[in-house]
Amino acid sequence: MQLPLSAAIANRFEFLNEVGSTNTELVSRASGALGEEWPDFSVLVTTSQTNGRGRLGRVWVAPPGSSLAISVLLRPTLPAGEPLGLEHYGWLPLIAGIAMTKAVATLVPEHSVTLKWPNDVQIDGCKVSGLLAELLLSRESVVMGAGLNLAFAEADLPTPTSTSLGLKGVVLAGEELADAALAGYLAELKALYTEFLRRGADPGASGVSQQLSELCSTLGQEVRVQLPGGDDLIGTAIDIDRSGRLSVRRSTDGRVVSVAAGDVTHLRYE
Repeated sequence: MQLPLSAAIANRFEFLNEVGSTNTELVSRASGALGEEWPDFSVLVTTSQTNGRGRLGRVWVAPPGSSLAISVLLRPTLPAGEPLGLEHYGWLPLIAGIAMTKAVATLVPEHSVTLKWPNDVQIDGCKVSGLLAELLLSRESVVMGAGLNLAFAEADLPTPTSTSLGLKGVVLAGEELADAALAGYLAELKALYTEFLRRGADPGASGVSQQLSELCSTLGQEVRVQLPGGDDLIGTAIDIDRSGRLSVRRSTDGRVVSVAAGDVTHLRYE
């Protein structure tokens, strides 16, 4: 598949006809003996992923050609050349979520496109994209994976609360749609990522925190957060702090709890 707009944005770009998982493949390539050949903002893409992985170990399944699986290698360094501190890495998947939300919004301007914390992109409340970050500690890098539903038929949607660009009226198809969607995402991601680093990883000065607050549909919602340990936190999402954590006012006692990771359900959808 030829994706010229997208390839021009990446520092290295490869399209694979089929792969088990773009994240697994890029992690392997970037951390292997030839890892130095994969610079910051290298991109690996397919429209046929046979063993994709989502958050909390979920399997990402899609008929060939119906979705994009995208993995971007980030090797972040600050303006003076020093590596980004690990305490700032939590902002990278949030930045990717903002980028995908903005890219999708340009393709469906008549619809509401929002970001469910931390990084599920929704059109009119239905999921069209999800993201998964994988850290490469030995290389001070992260692989940012994203899946984007391009042209699912309604009967093939993975869940009743999923959708695709085609189902929301995007008239582009095939390679044209794939290239437009991917190029939009990569351009937004590169701009946000570059400014975040240029501003010393300050989410306020870079504008990242403001954009996140404006796009995040989770704020103000009654939520259930499934925490990594398996416990549930139920309350009202009231804020996103300077570390990118979701602040939830717990229903049981009013205590505010900050959540760094978790699977969020907006209770109004239940």
